[in-house]
Amino acid sequence: MKSEMTFIDHLEELRTHIIRSVIAILIAAIVIFIYRDWVFDYVVAGPINKDFVTYSALCRFSHWAHMGDALCMPPVNVTMQSTTFGGQFLGSITMALVGGIILAFPYVFYQFWRFVRPALKEKEAKNTRFVIFWVSFFFFTGAAFGYFFLGPFTFNFLAGFQLGTQKMITTIPTFSDYVDNLTNIMLGCGLAFELPVLAFILTKIGLITPSFLKKTRKYAIIVILILAAFITPSPDWMSQMIVFIPLWLLYELSIIVSSRVAKQQKLDDEAEWD
Repeated sequence: MKSEMTFIDHLEELRTHIIRSVIAILIAAIVIFIYRDWVFDYVVAGPINKDFVTYSALCRFSHWAHMGDALCMPPVNVTMQSTTFGGQFLGSITMALVGGIILAFPYVFYQFWRFVRPALKEKEAKNTRFVIFWVSFFFFTGAAFGYFFLGPFTFNFLAGFQLGTQKMITTIPTFSDYVDNLTNIMLGCGLAFELPVLAFILTKIGLITPSFLKKTRKYAIIVILILAAFITPSPDWMSQMIVFIPLWLLYELSIIVSSRVAKQQKLDDEAEWD
């Protein structure tokens, strides 16, 4: 029985789940490394490719919305460099590992959930039966948002930013610098988009209430602005607004989720007393 397991038994089980998660990440990373050239050309380098779907889609939307060329970004012209002999090889390993973590995220969370689930009551476990789907959904939605929207705006701004008027500085980023920025954008957005799931869990365990979220809305807006500035490597207001608006909408969605959870808990308590 899980309830009769000793502390050492729990550590052994945790070790098993960690090993399984690491194996899943390594398998995904190996597949990415084998096809590293295709992954780099068509996935990793996408946001800095002038033919990237986001650039043309935003420009068409700008014209459709009668905004002129407001959202039409000029093609990004970036030539990356590697300053060490092993730079490209180590960069490909980093690319594979990060990609492996992203692809294996649902399975990794599933292993974490299998370890935590026995500690929940039967009723609590039943109410969270779709948690793996929703956690994965919001994570991939956030990562996709960072990749398709925030990434192009960020790299377009940073690549075209010029200090001084004499053009004495030329931006030639390293491959590792680009991968680090892209990773921070995707993982940062992926984790930030978990806000509704976090609201669900915290409301379930009684740490927050819908009224609390409503009362702290104005403070939350300030925090989200700061978080948007932190997630966005570029300081331009447009990129930060691209992050702020979805996060603000997610906060409003969290209030709705929290309200439904609180209402359901109230109904369950009334039924239990009856």
